Amino acid sequence: MPQDVDIAVIGAGIAGASVAAELAASARVALLEREAQPGYHTTGRSAALFSTIYGPAPIRALSRASAGFFDAPPDGFAAGPLLSPRGVIMIARQDQLGSVEAMLADLAQGSAVARLDAAAIAAMVPLLRPGYAVAAVHEPGARDIDVDALHQGYLRRFRDLGGRLVTDGGVDALAHDGRGWRIDTARGAIRAGTVVNAAGAWADEIAVLAGATPVGLVPKRRTAMIVSAPEGVPVSGYPTVVDIDEEFYLKPESGRLLISPADEAPSPPCDAQPEEIDIAICVDRIERAFDLKVTRIDNKWAGLRSFVADKVPVVGYDPSVPGFFWLAGQGGYGIQSAPALARCAAALVLRNDPPADIVDHGLDVRALRPERPACRR
Repeated sequence: MPQDVDIAVIGAGIAGASVAAELAASARVALLEREAQPGYHTTGRSAALFSTIYGPAPIRALSRASAGFFDAPPDGFAAGPLLSPRGVIMIARQDQLGSVEAMLADLAQGSAVARLDAAAIAAMVPLLRPGYAVAAVHEPGARDIDVDALHQGYLRRFRDLGGRLVTDGGVDALAHDGRGWRIDTARGAIRAGTVVNAAGAWADEIAVLAGATPVGLVPKRRTAMIVSAPEGVPVSGYPTVVDIDEEFYLKPESGRLLISPADEAPSPPCDAQPEEIDIAICVDRIERAFDLKVTRIDNKWAGLRSFVADKVPVVGYDPSVPGFFWLAGQGGYGIQSAPALARCAAALVLRNDPPADIVDHGLDVRALRPERPACRR
């Protein structure tokens, strides 16, 4: 006999866990996860940074609206702070100066950023090769996110509100009978009035099962690795250093360095693994920019970041399939925007207006709709 809930959320990464926690306060919610543990594919592999200058305009608005939650989460949500000081500099070579000017022009007036010259960059990151970077955009307020604490906090909140987490619960079939959904999973059948598609890289596949038109979601592989810092170089106080055109990034990580080629190789939905060519490209780019010789890689991994054409999340009810709600396409911005996006999505799932404080940060929810041009193949 199928078990009845009001809402079934498919995918227990940060998107699914956060919206399920928000919805569980006012509805019976089941959270379905195909893996044995939530966040296995993407959330658990993220080296997230909270930055209000990163991403397209709707993401920046959601990130600004998320700051209050990160700074003061609900009592008992996490054992310690969700954010820790870091700062970020987006560095540019001489041939990339146009990208610096374009970024500064695109940022909202009053953004807490500064333009740095070569001397200021060298003082902040002495490990950079002399003359490599001639300008940078500096966001001193950017901070590291404790991704696991954020994710586990939402899962704990969800369970405390009576939500039901189903792991090893991959979805095999979805059918709407005019009254609601029947969801066949590896752990049995569930009936729900509404399905929230938060399946990450698998969101288009879930849509096909539901009879919805895919939005053109493209999973893209992102590679990262941990290497040792040069002996005697105190890197713990360094900001995260990002190439202005996202050709690489470097950030301190427990006395070592996390480096990435910031790759975006299209990939089918899968358990992504790092490829040797991407590792080699990363090492080459890092060694060109920094006075650093990578002789050993301590750890390496890859994850998938899924985008539609405009890199803006897809949030809203499908225009053709009743009771099917999209929450997908967060790309590399899903962690930093999760608190506001979850509140906004939960309001829309319940057919309420988006929270006024989020709208006041500049979010136009029409930019998220699944029927917008960027979501059409």
